[in-house]
Amino acid sequence: MNLPFIAELLPTLCNTNFPAAPWKLPSPPCPPPPRRASPAPSVATPASERYVIPNLRNACRILKLLGHHPEGLKAADLARALGIPVTTTLRIMTTLHLDGFARKSDGRYELGPVLIQLGTAALAGTEIRDLALPVLHRLTASADETAHLAIPCDDRSLIVAVQDSPHPLRAASRPGYLAELHCSSTGKIFLAYLYADRFAEVLPVESLVARTPHSLTSLAKLKREAELTRSRGYSLDDEEYHPGVRCVAAPVFASDGQVIAAIGITASCVRFTPERIPEMVGIVQASAAELSRLLGYTGPKG
Repeated sequence: MNLPFIAELLPTLCNTNFPAAPWKLPSPPCPPPPRRASPAPSVATPASERYVIPNLRNACRILKLLGHHPEGLKAADLARALGIPVTTTLRIMTTLHLDGFARKSDGRYELGPVLIQLGTAALAGTEIRDLALPVLHRLTASADETAHLAIPCDDRSLIVAVQDSPHPLRAASRPGYLAELHCSSTGKIFLAYLYADRFAEVLPVESLVARTPHSLTSLAKLKREAELTRSRGYSLDDEEYHPGVRCVAAPVFASDGQVIAAIGITASCVRFTPERIPEMVGIVQASAAELSRLLGYTGPKG
């Protein structure tokens, strides 16, 4: 058999060249790999959300909601309000109850005693509170009424310091109290200076509760009130939070010009008459300006 001749003929028959191993037959061509479906585009996760623990966040949401309901809420009510499964809510509440962050009474959950200790510690560590206490003392001495300092806290106004008036009949909230924005004088300051461009976010319609017949409960009226507050530099709660109680507040600015707090006075309408509003406004604005200077504020830029 003429092997060299066959070896020379094979490449021609197979239409393939095999210079390295002419005696091997070519392998059949491999079928193309199946096409894979393109993966669904991934949704970018904000950096702030990347390391969030969902049920820890749910626990925080539950505590905030309980803070708005001193009468307490059942687990089913919490689950429904926040869109959390009931079983998950029960596990969270059991944990919070065991550690003292919540307590249970007649089937309802309330804020627990541990939060009092933590809240007191948080207030004690607030730098602005320490700076404000002497200012509040002088404000009370000048106005002869109760003075208070508040800072923004989510969709509420958090009272962080109070200087009581010498009168036996006082009308003022205690440190740690969360006041609604739409009907409190300090809350109106934050609406005007911090939240003017996102009213619908911080003031959902269901939150606009009329605490008195004088409370403003429409977004249109509150927007006009915010514009008025900015133009005159102070806010007025004219029996909108409590009947027979009038309050006035002014903004406190940080060194960068951002409003970070509000100073106000609260008094019975018997003493704080409409005729005294200009007087009280002047005293409160002077105190707010003093605290702003202590925080490094030097006035509007330019």
